[in-house]
Amino acid sequence: MDQIVLMWAGFAIFVAVLLAFDLGVFSKKSHVISGREALMRCAAYSTLAMIFAAGVFHFQGSEKGLEFLTGYLIEYSLSVDNIFVIALIFTHFAVPPQYQHRVLFWGILGALVMRGVLIVAGTALIQEFHWIIYIFGAFLIFSGIKMLMSVDDEPDMENNRIVKFVRSRFRMTDGYEGQNFFVIRDGVRMMTPLFLVLILIEFTDLVFAVDSIPAVFSVTTDPFIVWTSNVFAILGLRALYFALASIIHRFHYLKYGLSLVLVVVGAKMMLVDIYKMPTALALGITAFLVGGSIVFSMLKTRGEAAPDAADDEARRWWVPGSPAKGAGGSTPASSSEAAAVPSDGKGQ
Repeated sequence: MDQIVLMWAGFAIFVAVLLAFDLGVFSKKSHVISGREALMRCAAYSTLAMIFAAGVFHFQGSEKGLEFLTGYLIEYSLSVDNIFVIALIFTHFAVPPQYQHRVLFWGILGALVMRGVLIVAGTALIQEFHWIIYIFGAFLIFSGIKMLMSVDDEPDMENNRIVKFVRSRFRMTDGYEGQNFFVIRDGVRMMTPLFLVLILIEFTDLVFAVDSIPAVFSVTTDPFIVWTSNVFAILGLRALYFALASIIHRFHYLKYGLSLVLVVVGAKMMLVDIYKMPTALALGITAFLVGGSIVFSMLKTRGEAAPDAADDEARRWWVPGSPAKGAGGSTPASSSEAAAVPSDGKGQ
């Protein structure tokens, strides 16, 4: 018991130090993250994950080590889902590049807390009610099929339920106010569009976490392995976004691969009492689907896409709470008309 407490406490301290270092050193000043800097951060976070995996192999055995690697690969792969949506949201709301890192930092911090709560709840439910694993499996299959059907949809962001709810209940500035989430105007605290973007990203991660966490439960029900694999995937998400943002249009077929990963792990959960798929096989299938869809995407988009084609691709995918355009409701031109012009107001 003491060893388990030490593991959890030690890992929590490690993550806290990492986030504090990120906030206090790398993110001290708002700046545009270059592709080179993003790739270096990706490499750093991936290296940390592999060092941790080596520790799991050494101290907890090969089975736990494989579970961590498989869980990490599934989570890291599915986090690309978030990248497609983040790119779409940033494009729609015309978020200035120098403020995107700040939004993602606080978004990921919130994601770590939300996922921790979901992992604790999911572990308790599975241990108490084994049959709930079938519900998780069916939900993953449903989500995978839904995503497959939404690959070419353009979401109607102006009619997104979260956006409409926030705008109807909070006073909001017309444009961005530097990197501030809130500002004071005539003694009244007002929300800026940057905080609306943060809310939308947090909500999106919460919805996607309901997919990705059960996916890891298909590999292991050890809460420490589920939590640590989630944390390492989420920590690398920001760097991965900035590394891929400029070429996101070249990963069109990756969306199909990620959708199929959900279907496969859902089927694995549904068949758990009939056939227990070896962890190594699950790792191999996931790597094949993700790697294969990346290679196929890169081959199919060898010719450099025109800027308008890349922009068109960045506006297509599924955003929670957003109906597809043409599915009903009005479709204003773009919220960027209201949110693209930063101002120099004094913020909080």
